[in-house]
Amino acid sequence: MNWQEEDLKYIWHPCSQMKDYETLAPIVIERGDGINLYDIDGNCYKDVISSWWCNLLGHCNPRINKAIKEQLNNLEHVIFANFTHKTAITLCQKLAKVVPSGLCKFNFADNGSAAIEMALKMSFQYHYQTGNPQKKRFMALQDAYHGETLGALAVGGVDLYSELYKPLLLDVIRIEGLDCYRCKWGKNRDCCNCECFVKAEEAFKEHADETAAIIVEPLLQGSAGMKIYPPLYLKKLRELCDKYNVHLIADEIATGYGRTGKMFAFNHADVSPDIMCLSKGLTGGYMPMSIAVTTQEIYDAFYDDYLKGKAFMHSHTYAGNPIACSAAIEVLNILNDENIIQKANEKSKYFNKIIKEKFVSLKNVGEVRSIGLINAIELVKNKETKEPLDYKKRTGYQIYKKALKEGVILRPLGDVIYFNPPLIINKEDMDFVTDIALKCTKEVIKENLY
Repeated sequence: MNWQEEDLKYIWHPCSQMKDYETLAPIVIERGDGINLYDIDGNCYKDVISSWWCNLLGHCNPRINKAIKEQLNNLEHVIFANFTHKTAITLCQKLAKVVPSGLCKFNFADNGSAAIEMALKMSFQYHYQTGNPQKKRFMALQDAYHGETLGALAVGGVDLYSELYKPLLLDVIRIEGLDCYRCKWGKNRDCCNCECFVKAEEAFKEHADETAAIIVEPLLQGSAGMKIYPPLYLKKLRELCDKYNVHLIADEIATGYGRTGKMFAFNHADVSPDIMCLSKGLTGGYMPMSIAVTTQEIYDAFYDDYLKGKAFMHSHTYAGNPIACSAAIEVLNILNDENIIQKANEKSKYFNKIIKEKFVSLKNVGEVRSIGLINAIELVKNKETKEPLDYKKRTGYQIYKKALKEGVILRPLGDVIYFNPPLIINKEDMDFVTDIALKCTKEVIKENLY
């Protein structure tokens, strides 16, 4: 059987122009091991983007496999309204010890976008039920990404995903700033005072009375091109939200679970959000699950006699799924038992060092930026002016195709090449994937006469 032909006969792949598959057929993966994926022909691919940033501890991790198999023998699923199970309770007990201070109530969903939707609805309903029904709008950052459902898409700010659907979306207050590579104030992210925060102050001054919450990707705007900004911005935002009674929602779906060098990105700022959304690394990339974690204060605004109509009437069929919970528990166990984040931080020093050594001197590399094990290389037409490459040439996509032939999965964000590997990556693989990325980048630059 030709599996690629059968795939194209039936499957509409996500975030893809399917016509591209005429020249780059889908790669049929048969098994995984660590950061390696193997196709049906035995070819190996280094998954240094963690299969869309969710694979935390390697493919087919033996400990997570074992936890899931044991759970399967007891309970696969149960309605989560008026029923519960030990696996979900145990997961919440463990999470309560590691989430930022004040977060203590866990509402389950089945994917990241759903957690964002829950957070937005929680915030709106909280204000409605506490005497501020005028607070019905949301603020979000320029170039944000928060998911693909309509509410999540509305607070996102990447036109590639949202432009077409704007007639369907909420009217969101957009805050300018946070492109530290092209800082309008001429500052450096490593030593600035977040001068760009003036834009947030202006937005709050004008719109805070009608705003329920502001949502942010803390420290790292992923889909915008792995844009990194200082922790000070979050500290200032926390103060501003407290001043104006606006909720601070942390989208830690991509930044949580050690990706930025700490358990959660908000830990870098030593402040807590009012609602935190988790997914991706939550189950180690094994099972679709997400959680919106919030405070006792927000929870209490919904707690009343049923006929008062204050309950949070939001549900997901697979909320609190026992199999996903068992994976999530084992992820936390592994992080703790094996000092995964601490070890990843040590490895990140080497990873960032070799990437800078290999890429910085290239004439079309504008910036190399990093946080934790995440490293991003932004390609530009001109280093001095920071002028972007011509997007019509699809330079990043060309690099991606070449790297696949060499056994590395890169999948750049536009013309930003990045590495966001499982936390268990070793130095040998770091050397290999960066060598391949460098080779392919040089070839594409030469071919395009940059």
